[in-house]
Amino acid sequence: MRVVFAGTPQVALPSLEAIARSRHDLVAVITRPDAPAGRGRRLEPSPVKVRALELGLAVLTPASAREPDFLEALRELEPDVCPVVAYGNLVPESALEIPRHGWVNLHFSLLPAWRGAAPVQHAIMAGDSVTGATTFRLERGLDTGPVYGVMTERIRPTDTAGDLLDRLAEAGAGLLVATLDGIESGDLVAKPQPADGVSLAPKLEVEDARIVWNHPAVAVDRRVRGCTPAPGAWTTFRGERLKVAPVTLAPPEGLPDEDRLSPGQLLVTKQAVLVGTGTTPVRLGTVQAHGRKPMPAADWARGMRIEPGERLDDE
Repeated sequence: MRVVFAGTPQVALPSLEAIARSRHDLVAVITRPDAPAGRGRRLEPSPVKVRALELGLAVLTPASAREPDFLEALRELEPDVCPVVAYGNLVPESALEIPRHGWVNLHFSLLPAWRGAAPVQHAIMAGDSVTGATTFRLERGLDTGPVYGVMTERIRPTDTAGDLLDRLAEAGAGLLVATLDGIESGDLVAKPQPADGVSLAPKLEVEDARIVWNHPAVAVDRRVRGCTPAPGAWTTFRGERLKVAPVTLAPPEGLPDEDRLSPGQLLVTKQAVLVGTGTTPVRLGTVQAHGRKPMPAADWARGMRIEPGERLDDE
């Protein structure tokens, strides 16, 4: 089939590579326009655009998929299907109807669970033990289209959103190519999603990544892992923001009764920096103070000369 691929970030690259190696005819790529990045805020191309140009592919970068020039260019490419992975732009009905087999989205959840922009993050934060990826046909609703195929993936106890998304991106690329194969052969027919089990996964904002220390330790752990690497879990100390990398659950017997910590309370020992939660403490791993580089929590605590009774989230 003639294929036009749509995607933008790094997580879309395994699918782009897999389609380029497949028997299908990859004729062009659609991606977001160059965007400011880094401290200098210079315009930088998306990872998908960079790789597409290396592959010698035509690249379309509409600010909106509603643009008449873009729609005309897509019609002229005469795609049979448009596979999509994390494109990041709304695809209007005028574009959806151009490919003969529509637009096929690779979504990183087991639909209808976690419809939305941040399914992996929300699955970890909710404490799910299993997630996966789904290929489905795009329609006007948010991730509501009929499903072609699914794959499952176990969520490991130490998975960050970045870890899990990397695995799903690699495995999901194979699912996406298999879906294209099945559509071409006619062996694969999309089936409606079930009405039950719907949950939503909106984009995580910075405020969503703030650690709530009076939550149970397992919830603190999940929030930090679910927000790593982006938007990045954080708290405050002495009125300044402090980024927090994944923590370790401290054993309940790790502290004598007289040293039990209240939520947010810090305890610096020779072996660890502990923080109280709504249940048992957690052990800090790497932290990053405002304007500083990430460092081990013990080094941070030593430099800050933490006093007994001081706590995080002290605003």
